[in-house]
Amino acid sequence: MKTATVRDLRNGFARISKWIEEGEPVEITKGGKRFARLVPAEPHRPGRFRMPDIEARLNRTFGETCYDAEEVAGGIAASRGDLS
Repeated sequence: MKTATVRDLRNGFARISKWIEEGEPVEITKGGKRFARLVPAEPHRPGRFRMPDIEARLNRTFGETCYDAEEVAGGIAASRGDLS
């Protein structure tokens, strides 16, 4: 494990970040004492996208009630006052 001071980190970050990119953990010291450790991040693996179950969501929201086109047209006409 490599070691760097806070001053090294501030003035030579490019060099230290290269160590980390190469997989080397770096111990940071301040006043001669260890106080932090920088380690390479785990590679990000995107999760698998799952399509939502839209039909189940609609059923939870509106129940099993389903209207056909004639019933919808009749409801619209009734709301407008066109009861013909």
